[in-house]
Amino acid sequence: MFNHHKIHDVMKGVLIFFLFFNSFYSQAQEKVSFYASDSLKISADLYLNDYQLPFIILLHQAESSRGEYISIAPKLLNLGYNCLAIDLRSGNKINYITNETAERARQLHKPAKFIDAEADIQAAIEYIKKYNKKAVILFGSSYSASLALMMAENSASVMAVVAFSPGEYFQPELEVKNKLYSLRKPVFAASTDLEYTYVVDLLSEVPDSSKTFFKPDKGRGVHGAKALWEESPGSKECWFQLAYFFGKLNEI
Repeated sequence: MFNHHKIHDVMKGVLIFFLFFNSFYSQAQEKVSFYASDSLKISADLYLNDYQLPFIILLHQAESSRGEYISIAPKLLNLGYNCLAIDLRSGNKINYITNETAERARQLHKPAKFIDAEADIQAAIEYIKKYNKKAVILFGSSYSASLALMMAENSASVMAVVAFSPGEYFQPELEVKNKLYSLRKPVFAASTDLEYTYVVDLLSEVPDSSKTFFKPDKGRGVHGAKALWEESPGSKECWFQLAYFFGKLNEI
């Protein structure tokens, strides 16, 4: 008789080894730029494995920058994707990397509320089409996770969403929950222990078959994509669940 707990532990060990200790793909990082529809120049880091592989667009949280994904992107490359980490127009600095897009937005007096960053994400989607025409995965953190969910609903260019700590960050202009009634694409939604009930309610209209939730088994967890940083409590368990989600996504 199979011991399912032992099988789970073996699978977990293999995935963790694969993510943290192997580099089957080149992990070259290149700084690139492109323009949003209002002519704002967007800075980004391109992590390219292979032109034929699908892309994950990495979106940071408030007061942050593309630097949020310095340690995350290489591990996603090991799962067989390309990555584009972008500086959204609402942000600041993290991991010693300044948000250049936000600096330009301030200098040029461009609209730079959370909701205005939607134009930057759309520009990133269009930029990626120069590499291949495959639908992308939007990977958001905090307010950008909510933007990713809303944009995925009606965009044929988006195949799935990874949403870390999504929420109602745009009130009173709009309610995210009311924008997700027809979302039927695969969603991985991660949250802290305190955020979990709130995130479940936010995605209540998304079919159970389309969504995967993660919250830490122990401790409170960490807000946003920082939950995947190696120093964050529970990061390995989070990586395991995320890698499993990507594995199922590849079977679709």
